[in-house]
Amino acid sequence: MEANLRWVALTAVAPVAWGTNYFVTHEFLPADRPLSGAALRALPAGLVLLAVRRQRPRGVWWWRSAVLGVLNVSVFFVLVYAASQLLPASVASTVMAVSPLTMMLMAWPLVAERPRPAHLAGAAVGLPGVCLMLLTGAGGVGVPGILASAAAVLVSSFGHILTKRWTADADVLASTAWQLTAGGLFLIPVAAAVEGPPRELSASALLAFGYVALVATALAFVAWFTGLRHLPSGTVGLIGLLNPVTGVLLGTAVAGETLAVQQVWGLVLVLAGVVLGRPTRAGRRGTRRAVPRPAAGGSFAGEPAECSSGGDVSAR
Repeated sequence: MEANLRWVALTAVAPVAWGTNYFVTHEFLPADRPLSGAALRALPAGLVLLAVRRQRPRGVWWWRSAVLGVLNVSVFFVLVYAASQLLPASVASTVMAVSPLTMMLMAWPLVAERPRPAHLAGAAVGLPGVCLMLLTGAGGVGVPGILASAAAVLVSSFGHILTKRWTADADVLASTAWQLTAGGLFLIPVAAAVEGPPRELSASALLAFGYVALVATALAFVAWFTGLRHLPSGTVGLIGLLNPVTGVLLGTAVAGETLAVQQVWGLVLVLAGVVLGRPTRAGRRGTRRAVPRPAAGGSFAGEPAECSSGGDVSAR
């Protein structure tokens, strides 16, 4: 049980960091540069992780890194950047909290993970809390921002489940590094063609990009993908409910938004949903038995041949 709680705590780093990312992007980064902004978030984070874990893809991992990089990084980061600029931070982060349901539904056909009663109970308790938290009374809630957030939910849920399906035998740091690098490299020419040459950034924008790249991206993605390997997808999705909690609390403490009584109850319900959906000892024993041997095809040069058996992966 202590090991499970450690994985939950590590995974929670990601949604908390992502919750702060909405506020930082909205307040300090250029509003009209989503493509270059996403590239400046992804590529430095990928290069930092490559410096830490110097391993090259091999075999099928050359194209897998590209596919996951486009889904989890290129498309997702652009959508999140746009949503962060079009919506208040608390609203943007809260819309993303529907990802537990989409992750649970996608995990069933893609990695043969049936939603457990605990996961469904956690979602049933946590998602009404998210709805209560949406009653912020904040202005500027428009259809384009909501659509950008909803598209980000679908893209990220599919990309993260695909990551779980493919990376049971891959080094977490190396696979994350190459996804971020591939996604950033893909965005650079697109940003140059659509948005033109890069602009000079202020000191506050440079600091904000540093935080977004190193904390809300490099650290957060490693924590998230590690959680996907060691915890069921439903549990990881429910931990993601901490994203809107962070967004609302940050908006209240820093941006001066008022936290109404219904939002307080929403926070309580979201946290209760995370607790209800956490893994049990019996569930983890069943998870280990379901893990297959790694598929052939190669992963990353230089990594140990033995793969981690912590993920709940039934197919690749």
